[in-house]
Amino acid sequence: MSWTRAIAIGALGLATLGGPVTAQEADTGFERHLFPPDLVMRHQQAIDLADAQRDQVSQAIQELQADVQQLQWDMSAAAEQLTALVSETAVDKSAVLSQVDRVLDIERQIKRAHITMLVEVKNALTAEQQSKLRGLRSEPTPE
Repeated sequence: MSWTRAIAIGALGLATLGGPVTAQEADTGFERHLFPPDLVMRHQQAIDLADAQRDQVSQAIQELQADVQQLQWDMSAAAEQLTALVSETAVDKSAVLSQVDRVLDIERQIKRAHITMLVEVKNALTAEQQSKLRGLRSEPTPE
């Protein structure tokens, strides 16, 4: 797979509900302090999630999806342009680097939107709910 396609696919993957932070992967770096919505919703009874909190989590997800949809299209177009630039026999280095900057900026915007959603999900939870989720996250997931 080409690296431009990998960038585009990686950025597109950020828009999914689990995004780059799944319950199984959230044990390193700052991600371990955040709670993916799939983890929250999977354990909503165990953490006694209130209806208002569930609405907050749903709203955060909906906002992410709305924000990221256009960015995904922009990413696809930018990656296509980058592919066209590097497919030439003689590659214009300046044009390629400029296009790489566009692709990376879109990727940054997608990641920022995803982190915003994760922060909103965490802020919807009480300290006790967060503590319970930390414990539930470390339990093996039934298959």
